[in-house]
Amino acid sequence: MTRLRRTASAAAALALTAVATAVLGFAGPASAHVTVNPKEATQGGYARVAFRVPNESDTASTTKLEVVLPENAPVGSVSTIPVPGWTVATEKRKVEPPIEVHGSQLTEAVSKITWTATGDAAVKPGQFQEFGVSMGPLPKVDKMVFKTLQTYSDGNVSRWIDEPQPGGEEPEKPAPVLTLTAAAPSASAAAPSAAAVADKDDDDDEGDGAAIGLGVAGLVAGLAGLVLGGLAFARTRREPVAKS
Repeated sequence: MTRLRRTASAAAALALTAVATAVLGFAGPASAHVTVNPKEATQGGYARVAFRVPNESDTASTTKLEVVLPENAPVGSVSTIPVPGWTVATEKRKVEPPIEVHGSQLTEAVSKITWTATGDAAVKPGQFQEFGVSMGPLPKVDKMVFKTLQTYSDGNVSRWIDEPQPGGEEPEKPAPVLTLTAAAPSASAAAPSAAAVADKDDDDDEGDGAAIGLGVAGLVAGLAGLVLGGLAFARTRREPVAKS
C-alpha cells in the first residue's frame, strides 16, 4: 500500500513538472525593447536623450537603427553624439507652420535618424548600445513617440512602432516614448519683485507715520483744552460776586 502511494505521488509530481515546463517553454522570457532615456523632459526646453538598444538575437548582431521623429511634434534643432564604429545620417521634411528657433523661422525639421555599424562595431548577442541625441526646443505636446526599426545581421528587422494605448497593456512591439511636462512658472511671475515689496513696505511705513503724527497732535490739542478749561474755572472761583 505504501509503495502504491509513493508511486502515485511520484507520477503526480512528474505530471506537474511536465505541465510547468510546457507552459514556461511556450511563454518564454519577456523580450527587451528599444527605449529612450530619460523618459521625461520639459516642454520648450532642450533635452539630451539616449536610445538604448539591446540585442535580442542569440545568433545575429544589430547592424542598423532607424529612429523616426513624430510628424505632429517637429523639433527645430537635432544633433547626434558620435558613436565609435557607427555612421549617422539624417533626413528632413518640410514643416508648416514654420518652427521658431532663437528668432529664426525654420521650414524644415529632421524627420529620421539612421545609425549604421561599420566593421566589428555591431551590437552583439548579450550586449546593448546607446545612441545619444540632443534636441529642442521641445514642442508643447504631452509626449513624443519615436517609431524605431532595428535591423540584424541576418536580415531580420524588429519594428518597434506600436503606440501606447491609454489604460491598456503594453503593446508587443512598443515604440520609445518621451513624456513632456509643462515648464514651471518663472520666479518673477510667481511672486512680486523685491523692489515692489520694498516700495509697498515704504508706503506702509509712511502711512503709519502720518497716522501716528495725527494722533499725537490730537492728544496735545486735547490736553491744551483741558488746561485752559481748568484755568478758566479757577479764575472764576477767585473773582468776588458783585453785590446788588
